[in-house]
Amino acid sequence: MESRLAQLQNFLRESPNDPFLKYALTMEFVKLGDKQSARNGFEDLVHAHPDYVGTYYHFGKFLEGEGEKDSALEIYEKGVLVAQQKRNFHALNELKNAMLMANGLLDDDD
Repeated sequence: MESRLAQLQNFLRESPNDPFLKYALTMEFVKLGDKQSARNGFEDLVHAHPDYVGTYYHFGKFLEGEGEKDSALEIYEKGVLVAQQKRNFHALNELKNAMLMANGLLDDDD
């Protein structure tokens, strides 16, 4: 049976510019603990598909996990702008809350 990682890589070979497939593959790298591949995937998404709003929250959380708070905040801020432009209010709220939590102004419980 083919692994999820291999399946996603095969799908991406067929549709190399599909942002959802790139995102799914990147999240699989996160799940597997392949930090360099995850970082590369997030960076590719931000540069090649800057309007793919789902990237920003998870990339910010990834960066926070790597101890890169300032970089995470920059990613959250970019994501807020994209979410506003796309009128994606759910993502906008998540990104704003992530920024507040990263700055210690909001607890996970709030």
